Amino acid sequence: MIERRRLFALAPALFAAVGIASLPTPAEAQVGIYLNTPPPPPPRWARQPPPPRRNFVWVPGHHRWNGRRHVWVEGTWVRSRRGYRYDEPRWAQDGERWRFAPGRWNRE
Repeated sequence: MIERRRLFALAPALFAAVGIASLPTPAEAQVGIYLNTPPPPPPRWARQPPPPRRNFVWVPGHHRWNGRRHVWVEGTWVRSRRGYRYDEPRWAQDGERWRFAPGRWNRE
């Protein structure tokens, strides 16, 4: 009986350890997402980006799919990373499907 209680007490820690060990690396985590959706609407009128900021990269606005429709995401500044370049989020047609590639950092 005591062993069973000990096993149940340790179960959350074991599941957490297995979950952490199976997390994808950053390169694996940011892959394209294939969706059977209508094409994204043309980009909205986007506000002019603010003046450049040191050590930041401007990411322009884009549409994302929320499960029912395309939603506009405003542009924003993201902190730059030394030795990397930022690829903007984008939609691309792949046959009859549309593929969304989220923004990501790639080594230069």
